Amino acid sequence: MYENAAGIDVHKKQITVAVRTPGARRGRHQQVRRYATFFTALREMVEWLTALGVTHVAMEATGIYWRPVWHALAEAERFEVLVCNAAHVKNVPGRKTDVGDAAWLAQLLEVGLLRGSFTPPEHLVAIRDLTRYRSSLVQERTRETQRLCKVLEDAGIKVDSVASESLGVSARHMIEALVSGERDPAVLAELARGRLRKKIPDLTLALGGRFNAHHGLMCRLHLDHIDHLAAAIGRVEAQVETMIVPFEVPRRRLCTVPGIAERASAAIISEIGVDMSWFPSGGHLASWIGLCPGNHESAGKRKTGKARKGNQYLKSVFVEAAWAAVRTDTRLKARYQRLLRRFGAPVTRSP
Repeated sequence: MYENAAGIDVHKKQITVAVRTPGARRGRHQQVRRYATFFTALREMVEWLTALGVTHVAMEATGIYWRPVWHALAEAERFEVLVCNAAHVKNVPGRKTDVGDAAWLAQLLEVGLLRGSFTPPEHLVAIRDLTRYRSSLVQERTRETQRLCKVLEDAGIKVDSVASESLGVSARHMIEALVSGERDPAVLAELARGRLRKKIPDLTLALGGRFNAHHGLMCRLHLDHIDHLAAAIGRVEAQVETMIVPFEVPRRRLCTVPGIAERASAAIISEIGVDMSWFPSGGHLASWIGLCPGNHESAGKRKTGKARKGNQYLKSVFVEAAWAAVRTDTRLKARYQRLLRRFGAPVTRSP
């Protein structure tokens, strides 16, 4: 299907490029070269491919290492570049070499047996990097909050057993007072705000522990780190809101779906964009994300329905949105209740 095709085996420090072009007597001629992954070397690779008249290039999605190669090829605007799932182009056992992998990719490409993965445009990649980084920051803030709770538990301070939020306004004032040297449980309990003041007797009992100077130091370090992470999250969210303005109309439409709010809509758009022509149907999109059962059947027996890995970032967003949707007064909640009666409550597996 493609006379001049190339396959690239990508690694961190070097790439192996195999080019297949028309040969003598209706055969195929193959050339192989290795290049370093420095950008100047990648430009030399692009010049070589251009000189050979290559029109289509295929490579595996190898971690983050494929991206500099893809950018070098995309900037040339001379090739159709396919980034393929490594599981779809696995080589025959016993033939695993860099040259063999590159040649195998080129052979599959030239006969039209490769399908490229979804690669979002550059402006979406920038938003996606920010939304993914925000997710990492939120996870780290949660871990740091858990470390703070661990210190308080060691000191016998049980404020999180009374207050619904371990770092709410009232709980934060009490912890700050503990760090500053206040040890009287009654005085600490009086720092409660709002509805928590109804629980002052319980708070008095929860705040009577063995909090000492060492606990104060550890709490101060954890609180400072949490504040730093919160400030970073705020900066990232502000930048996301600025960059996603061109997608405001589809974002508002997306927010009409039960369970999806501003942050979830920004994450979804950053991962898949607004052009759904990449996905033939909703089922294809669900499979790409990794939210549908897998198929493994042999001799009429279904062995497993384990879902594929898919897009881990988008999967977590949709799972959170689904749990939010079942708490709304919509048909989604009714459907969830019907499925719950049929299959029972979901099993939570301990790590």
